[in-house]
Amino acid sequence: MARKRTKIVEGGRAPALHAGAVNVPVYRASTFLFPDLETMHDGSAAYTYARRGTPTTRGLEQAICDLEGGARTVLTPSGLAACTLAILTVCGAGDHILVTDSVYDPTRVFCEKLGKRYGIVTEFFEPRIGAGIASLFRPNTRAVYLESPGSLTLEVQDVPAIAAAAHRHGIAVAMDNTWGTPLHFDALGHGVDLSLHSATKYIGGHSDILMGVVTANEAWRKALVETHGILGLCAAADEAYLAQRGLRTLAVRLRQHQESATEIATWLTSRPEVARVIYPPLHNDAGHELWRRDFTGACGLFSVVLNPVNEDAISAMMNGMQHFGLGVSWGGFESLIIVAHFRRNFPPALEGPLVRLHIGLEDVDDLKADLAAGFERLNRVNREK
Repeated sequence: MARKRTKIVEGGRAPALHAGAVNVPVYRASTFLFPDLETMHDGSAAYTYARRGTPTTRGLEQAICDLEGGARTVLTPSGLAACTLAILTVCGAGDHILVTDSVYDPTRVFCEKLGKRYGIVTEFFEPRIGAGIASLFRPNTRAVYLESPGSLTLEVQDVPAIAAAAHRHGIAVAMDNTWGTPLHFDALGHGVDLSLHSATKYIGGHSDILMGVVTANEAWRKALVETHGILGLCAAADEAYLAQRGLRTLAVRLRQHQESATEIATWLTSRPEVARVIYPPLHNDAGHELWRRDFTGACGLFSVVLNPVNEDAISAMMNGMQHFGLGVSWGGFESLIIVAHFRRNFPPALEGPLVRLHIGLEDVDDLKADLAAGFERLNRVNREK
């Protein structure tokens, strides 16, 4: 069986079906014609209508499915759509879902608003609960939703322990695996039933698409496909082509992202402005042991807790950055920085402001110099106040 780095290059390609083309071409189609009425009615046609798939989208689905070791993958028009699709696949009116308190905030909003409107009862739990999650199960608990590492504060969850506890009670497990990617965290192998990613991030890798992917194991394959079809979710062929092209370089890009992020994160630990760096590959990170046990690598996203400082000083730092862009996404080739704000039922204790960094593919020394100059601005304004 091919290893993951080989699957990244070869998955979903079918040159024999596309005149020898190395990449699956872009099929801009809505309608597919049937050869006869019998084929139209018996369900044997490979393609029926573009919302249900084209050769371009199927190629990407197959590539991701092979990487995840799943039974079926579907594409969605955004990462958030993948998050909500996973929840709606396993939950309905009257069901109780346990969601990590460190979840991506738009997913939280979905649970609090639309999910609630449709009768899904959401309970947020402390991210590091581990096997203790069993104490929160109710008779109507239908699913546990994980995100590891968590959004912004990057708590690493004990996924196998949580999944084992859930499965003993017949409860499904869904996980946002965008940080780990299909390369660095084997979600289904660690007990997850539905693994989802914002393909906008590292799978696409070039900050030019919006897309999500959800992969189900055999037990949830049928429900995933059915829910996906009923909701009318689909991704455009051009987006799927770009995502598949980005996928081919995922391994080499992630290697550089991790190498640069580790160097900068380590450098930041020595800065007097920094209280601590939150990045699981660092040996002193609270989630390091779980990360080392369960992950095969990391990405370029981490957070920094600054020492207390006034807001004008933070603005001075952020507004003068030359190589770090102010942007809310991550996973592309470029470096980004934001001041992070979040809502939590179980808020972590932070010494000061939380800054999230995405380390791109620029020269590390240029990025360090940019941050150092930012700290100089921060210190100057903070002293003046």
